[in-house]
Amino acid sequence: MQTRKLAAALATLGSFALPISGARAEEPLSAIDWLSNAVVAPAPVARAKAPKAKPADDIARSATPAAVVTTTLGKPNRDAVGLVPSSVTGIPPRFWGTTSSNTLAATMADLRPDLPAPLAELMRRLLLAELTPPVDSGASETLFQARVDELLAMGALDQAKALLDRADPGTAPLFQRWFDVSLLIGEEDAACARMLRQPDLSPTYPARIFCMARAGDWDAANLTLSTAKALDAMTPAEDALLARFLDPELFEGDAPLPTPARVTPLSFRMHEAIGEALPLSSLPNAFAYAGLSENGGWKPRISAAERLARTGAIPASRLLAIYTERQPAASGGVWDRVDAVQRYENALLSGDADDVAARLPDAVRAMRRAGLEPALAHMFGEATLKLSLPDAARSDATRLVLLSPAYEAAANSDALASDTPALWGAIAKGDAATIKQLVQSGNLDALESAIATAASTDGPAESLAALISDGNLGLATLKAVKMMEDGAGADPLALENGLRTLRHLGFEDISRRMALHTLITRPRG
Repeated sequence: MQTRKLAAALATLGSFALPISGARAEEPLSAIDWLSNAVVAPAPVARAKAPKAKPADDIARSATPAAVVTTTLGKPNRDAVGLVPSSVTGIPPRFWGTTSSNTLAATMADLRPDLPAPLAELMRRLLLAELTPPVDSGASETLFQARVDELLAMGALDQAKALLDRADPGTAPLFQRWFDVSLLIGEEDAACARMLRQPDLSPTYPARIFCMARAGDWDAANLTLSTAKALDAMTPAEDALLARFLDPELFEGDAPLPTPARVTPLSFRMHEAIGEALPLSSLPNAFAYAGLSENGGWKPRISAAERLARTGAIPASRLLAIYTERQPAASGGVWDRVDAVQRYENALLSGDADDVAARLPDAVRAMRRAGLEPALAHMFGEATLKLSLPDAARSDATRLVLLSPAYEAAANSDALASDTPALWGAIAKGDAATIKQLVQSGNLDALESAIATAASTDGPAESLAALISDGNLGLATLKAVKMMEDGAGADPLALENGLRTLRHLGFEDISRRMALHTLITRPRG
């Protein structure tokens, strides 16, 4: 009887049957260890044997034309795929120079995912740009995968999804990423529909069972689960989770499942479906995006949005939209931030300078404590600049406008407080002469001196000069970002070299914004 059941199950799976070997402990196809094994890599094809030498008397015995071998010409190279052309980004098309794909990928992977906001913006610009592929670009599409992985690590799921859509994720490694991104942004039905239409993607048992259930084919899902168990093709944890996912009523009253040692988007969604949602706080940035869903409570959505807004993975306007969905019904912590921001927005909308001045300090302090002052500046900096505020509010307003995109206009106006550090204003204006005078005065601390030197010294870091002269601008830029990734906590000399290099490479705006970000948001001591 068991044999007949197994045969029937395999017949039902048909062309979707999976290779048994390796299905249990398949290693991730990506360097990002939280990606789910939604698909298995195709089995390697045996190398063709060399043809034997033809005999001397070999002659044609047929006039039939030989088979014609065809190859697709001009197949798009995904390493060249981007969302923004060079004419818009201002990045030279041959930005990667002669640097190998593996070197670029490894350098990207070495960056921390929570970069300071100006550096995160620069990285997104690079990752989404249409550029000439590396010289060794090939079928492995190493750089494209690394670009997607970097966006995922930063939590920029909308951009990662758009990049994958543009490239067409028709290979197993790319579909793995596209499937997981779709799960986290709430588009699992579309992802499952494509998976079920394309059996050549070799979906794993957990992914296929999940998608069958999402499509309403519960009988096939249960049959596939039985097959996987009979073949011993899943881990006990996968078996337990899928059993509850397919028939949660059987487990009512049972203790919740233990938290998986390795949480993937697939396991995350199934835990959510069975009413055992996993906490987001300890999961990578990409999972925070799932917390933006309107299916969750308001407070979890706020927490997720704040986390993503810190590095610019979502625009500040989206955080503001979530902050202002309703009135806070409590106080303390996140609710104090929501209340302060709502009150400040209302004051700005009223146009009453006195009301703005009264509400501004609470908003700035509440957001500063949460590391969200730059996000507040992007929400309201330009609007604040348009108002003539009393002197008592000028100090907080100065911080806000200098952290906003309107920093240069602010520095060239009379909006700054009279006690604004001279270096802040000079950096915002790009006033090299004044900055040199400040360096010579000897009144700057180590961090200020490093930033001032970078802003008033031409040429890149000496350690990166050879890379730049050889045309490897991309690698030099990534290394400069690495030097500054710790922000105010970075070694002052490394910070100086990074800022100098960005200026030399034409990223003047990012260099100045990074300098201001570091000076204004540095811890006070």
